[in-house]
Amino acid sequence: MPGPSAGERAFVDRLGLFFEMAGGPRTMGRIFGWLMICEPPHQSITEIARALRVSKASVSTLVRQLQASQVVERVPVESSRQHHYRITEGGWTRVIERRRTFARFAVDAAEFGLTVLGSQRAEQRERVEELRDFYVFMDNDADEFIRRWEDFRKRRRDGRATGRKTRPAGSVRRMP
Repeated sequence: MPGPSAGERAFVDRLGLFFEMAGGPRTMGRIFGWLMICEPPHQSITEIARALRVSKASVSTLVRQLQASQVVERVPVESSRQHHYRITEGGWTRVIERRRTFARFAVDAAEFGLTVLGSQRAEQRERVEELRDFYVFMDNDADEFIRRWEDFRKRRRDGRATGRKTRPAGSVRRMP
């Protein structure tokens, strides 16, 4: 099986940089990028490590983290004794749902912090209240965000199926 082309390596490296900028390991992003474009669309840890020229131990560790985030899933392959992995369909919605769990934890921590601070220390309370309020807002808006995301994806797919034009690559519409 041939390795990634120069263009594929560049894409994989860009996803690695994106993950690193978002606070994750660069190699995790490279694995995710490879799983987005590889053929077949599922790969064993050995195949991923070979394609990306990284250790199997590193791939194994990072694939487990991607799996825990529900953006990558393990799939059975009858012709292989090794575990194979692929991108999870609808994984981005699961990312938002996981962020909601994180948000609820932040709200609980902030509420506790406010009880510790009591009614004094207004400046500190304001910072803790802002933390709480941000994550309450995020959690409250998540259902609407997911609905809008799924509607957007459906319109994009329907547009692709009917031949309607979509935005050119690199063109991002900024919301006011």
